[in-house]
Amino acid sequence: MPEDSLKFTQANPDDIAYVIGLLSTQYTVCNDLQEEFYKYTYALSLNEGEHLLHQGGLCNYMYFIREGALMAYSLHKQKKITTYISVENEFVSSLSGLYGEQPSREAIIAVEPTLVLAVHTDILQGWYKRFFDLNYIIRQVYESYYRDAQERTHVVRVGNAIERYHYFVKSKPGYIDRLPLNCIASFLDMKPETLSRIKKQSKLDVQDNDIESLFKQAEQFMQATECFKEKTIKIHVFATRLGIPAYKLSYALNTYAKINFNDFVNQYRISYLKAQLEKADALQNFTIEALALQAGFASRSGFYKVFKKIEGISPKEYLAALKTLL
Repeated sequence: MPEDSLKFTQANPDDIAYVIGLLSTQYTVCNDLQEEFYKYTYALSLNEGEHLLHQGGLCNYMYFIREGALMAYSLHKQKKITTYISVENEFVSSLSGLYGEQPSREAIIAVEPTLVLAVHTDILQGWYKRFFDLNYIIRQVYESYYRDAQERTHVVRVGNAIERYHYFVKSKPGYIDRLPLNCIASFLDMKPETLSRIKKQSKLDVQDNDIESLFKQAEQFMQATECFKEKTIKIHVFATRLGIPAYKLSYALNTYAKINFNDFVNQYRISYLKAQLEKADALQNFTIEALALQAGFASRSGFYKVFKKIEGISPKEYLAALKTLL
């Protein structure tokens, strides 16, 4: 299936604002370029197992994963070789076939339901000529990509299967419990049953009392530092500050609290927001969306989705109920 047959739609403005905010952490995105993003950014939803790009196809877009996960692979002598796995907040494309100049040597497929934002590479080429800020930002993106590519090359050459497993959980915290086992096994160049055995044995190394202790450490640190207000906080950054391996923190959250890191952080954001709303003059000075941004949410749509998931009602319904009590 050619890339152009995919069903692109106009992207949600909140999602575009999120990407602009993320890019702005590298360099300020000027107003003219922001307007271009709103005009030329499209969205695409993929089901699990659906291809974004087939091997041998032409890649005419730069993609940003808003939600979900993608895997790139090549087929060689009937063997599927996984070249990378990327999740939300990462840019992806086919470097071998970038700008549609030659057929891609790899396919890109969704390994879970995925939403991507896309800009056609013809538009990007025009932006490069007109906007210095984008050239600087994209350089940062590519440098990050190549550093990751170097790690990916290293990870399959660092000894035996156990060593490769531990390198993966350290460099890609949270992936091991989230993504399909066969995808990770292919990436690590081992059989799925080997990966399953190593994974089970590694989890036995974390004792039950350690799990509770790690979780309580994470709770206390989050409350004390309020680092949930950081819009792009990641589990490996949080675990480093806490002084524990990210894979152990991920396991503690999944096993003890039955939640992932994003849900863990969002619980604190919602609690902070509710505490602010209970102050009598809160909405006289700020909108609920502004308070949500203060709490660490990156976009209005993301905030509304998380609030409904955690509280069971919309922010509007919550405010109406709150007003009857104040």
